[in-house]
Amino acid sequence: MAYKIDADTCISCGACAADCPVDAISEGDAAYVIDADTCIECGACAAACPVGAPAAE
Repeated sequence: MAYKIDADTCISCGACAADCPVDAISEGDAAYVIDADTCIECGACAAACPVGAPAAE
């Protein structure tokens, strides 16, 4: 199950995108977003996020 970023929690710091090994995360309008088709479910984004916005769907 791919990870998804909670837009209400995301502070748009980019830490998750910087740590994604497959570049599945990009900056959206209000928060960062994860491309579910590219995500390999490694959890690097969740570990890097200071506010816990990414979570497995």
